[in-house]
Amino acid sequence: MIEWVTLGTGPKPVPRPAATPLVWAGAFGGAPLLVALLNTTVGTDRPGLALIALSLLAAALGVCARFTAAPGTAVLCWLFLNGFAIPPAGTLSWAGPRDTFWLACLLAAALVGTVVSRLAHARAAHHRLATVVGTPRTEPDEWPHAS
Repeated sequence: MIEWVTLGTGPKPVPRPAATPLVWAGAFGGAPLLVALLNTTVGTDRPGLALIALSLLAAALGVCARFTAAPGTAVLCWLFLNGFAIPPAGTLSWAGPRDTFWLACLLAAALVGTVVSRLAHARAAHHRLATVVGTPRTEPDEWPHAS
């Protein structure tokens, strides 16, 4: 006998974040493409623009990642920013305050992406559970009406 059931009944689970190596692979593949695109369109003399673009990439990768993936994502994006978005291309360097700031921006972007995603998923899960558990009362109001 076939039993018909409606799809989507009951609370839905919160989506699981992507595996950390998969997020790092996205950073390892996306960062050089983004830096190459920026280098061909605006040149290597605009590292601020590259920092903004890589921060947006880190935030986008953070949306589907765990918190533990954020430091690695930031470091991978920084390696391509430092190595290929500033002259001389292909040479890693460390300029203390500048690179510390860049790493902090990239890490903050990855963490913001993850936090926003977690809050959105938690809010959606709360609303799904609240509609299942807290059904409205259908009894008439029992308070005496003032005459």
